Amino acid sequence: MSPTDDTKPFLPFTRPDIDEETIAGVADVLRSGWITSGPQVKAFEATLSQLFGGRPVRAFNSGTCTMEIALRIAGVGEGDEVITTPLSWIATSNVVLETGASPVFMDIDPVTRNIDLEKIEAAITPRTKAIIPVDLAGLPVDRDRLHAIAQKHNLRVVEDAAQAAGSKWRGNLIGTKAASRDFASFSFHPNKNITSIEGGCLVLNDEREAALAEQYRLQGVVRTGFDGMDAEVLGGKFNLTDVAARVGLGQLRRLDEFNAKRRALAQHYFKLLDAPAARALNLGLPPADFENSNWHMFQVVLPEGPGCLTRAQVMEKMRAANIGTGVHYPPIHLFTLYRNLGWKPGDFPNAERIGRTILTLPLFPAMTADDVGRVVATLGEILQKK
Repeated sequence: MSPTDDTKPFLPFTRPDIDEETIAGVADVLRSGWITSGPQVKAFEATLSQLFGGRPVRAFNSGTCTMEIALRIAGVGEGDEVITTPLSWIATSNVVLETGASPVFMDIDPVTRNIDLEKIEAAITPRTKAIIPVDLAGLPVDRDRLHAIAQKHNLRVVEDAAQAAGSKWRGNLIGTKAASRDFASFSFHPNKNITSIEGGCLVLNDEREAALAEQYRLQGVVRTGFDGMDAEVLGGKFNLTDVAARVGLGQLRRLDEFNAKRRALAQHYFKLLDAPAARALNLGLPPADFENSNWHMFQVVLPEGPGCLTRAQVMEKMRAANIGTGVHYPPIHLFTLYRNLGWKPGDFPNAERIGRTILTLPLFPAMTADDVGRVVATLGEILQKK
């Protein structure tokens, strides 16, 4: 197949899989007349709580506000510092700015592409209040080392587990107390392993924190009796709708199924990319972790240098062959917003190199092994013809 062949159907880099039973359930919610936060949200939260070993869980309209609310519950505010990775979606650090605190970036491990835990302690100051690690592509950060550092320095941890639904650490699901000993934030955006269209959840430590999360979720309001109403904290409008929660419930029961399919597809990628012709492409591959990762994404790092195609050129040629790709992510500290705060090129060489050359290939449950073969063959032909 030529890279410019458009005879095959378009293969996106991701696509949600919503079954007919869930679609019918959404129709039932619409007919019920109760479409904003109500019984479906309660059911969704209860099911999530069961998944995470009985910990309190609250659902929200995004997996971004969940992190901001966790920081506020942890007491992070003006003048504080929060350590995080520059290789993530910009929301990870924007939530720190929203609290009035300052993000402190730390370079990544070039193998795992997650924050380099060896370097975190050097960044801790008397102003440091929390750490936000990110499980990039669903590969968990080393939870044992992370929480040991946090405990040693009396820091809170807000796990940006947006991409890690169903991922594990030492056999325990991320979000359960055995794996996540502080806040864990998940996203249910349509490109995640399960979706509620838009939405997310926050796994908390006790009912006091859960009650405070509810206040932040809806304008800080507390209700008592039939007509009692007060506001104790400055909250926002972050509640999830029952329509979204019903989609989430339908997706949640298929989480294991979806992740098993993703795992099989990732294994097929490795099989094809381990062939001699593919190895000659000099692609950087992710760690082949089939015990812990949920394989939210399959990402390669493209070669760069004289004679090499740029990532944009590769993406353009893949698109001409009706194959979608993605970029996850450009380094946050090089966005204008963060350059204006003092960050500059050269601050984090690993994140900058990988952020410049990382490419997300198609991976979603409805794909087939033939689809993986098509992606690898097309990418190989494009790079060989550079």
